[in-house]
Amino acid sequence: MSAHITRQCAPQSAEPQSLVWIFDLDDTLHYATPGVFPAINRSMTAYVAEQIGLDENEASALRVRYWHRYGATLIGLMKHHGTAPHHFLWHTHQFDDLAGLLVYEGALRSILRRLPGRKVVFSNSPRHYAEAVLREMRLSPLFEAVYSIESTRFQPKPQRAGFLRLLRDLGLAPTRCIMVEDSAANLRVAKFLGMQTVLVSRRPRRPAFVDVRIESILDLARLPHRLQGPGRN
Repeated sequence: MSAHITRQCAPQSAEPQSLVWIFDLDDTLHYATPGVFPAINRSMTAYVAEQIGLDENEASALRVRYWHRYGATLIGLMKHHGTAPHHFLWHTHQFDDLAGLLVYEGALRSILRRLPGRKVVFSNSPRHYAEAVLREMRLSPLFEAVYSIESTRFQPKPQRAGFLRLLRDLGLAPTRCIMVEDSAANLRVAKFLGMQTVLVSRRPRRPAFVDVRIESILDLARLPHRLQGPGRN
């Protein structure tokens, strides 16, 4: 098992055929767009400007370009500028008041507790940030593991290698997994690998590779009977 996987608690079931819910973090378990994402973007822009020697506008444009091209700004910085990943992740994910930035549904904890099966967080964010968010939301004990960008050896979603590493490290069969995400691109890969897929989005379009679309994470309460069960493929 990778040294960068954080085990939050003992697995909810030792049965190899247990249903496994794989959750994205930002804009899935909580709403990152209103407060957290702007704060991270400002920190990343400042980091790029300082480390590469660009003005703020140039640094912001480069940050966005790398994010679109590689799925994470960090990957572009590593490829083209030799950026040390742990240094970047630590300095761009520090918050004076994380609790004040978080927007989430208070009822989610109760819904997750009643959701049958094991639960894992799979995020492109750094481990220290993901753990801090889960602590603030009082969700940490509900997840068996947190699989972060360090865990994937900096191969973020939607790169297939990151998914395969997660499945291998945690000993998961993809046909037993349900992935819950706000990113259609990430769900496309999950579906290709054999997982069931749940898109969290208010947009009415449901791509063919998405099994279920929900508008809110609170709709998780209705999911078990809308999915056909693990191993249906």
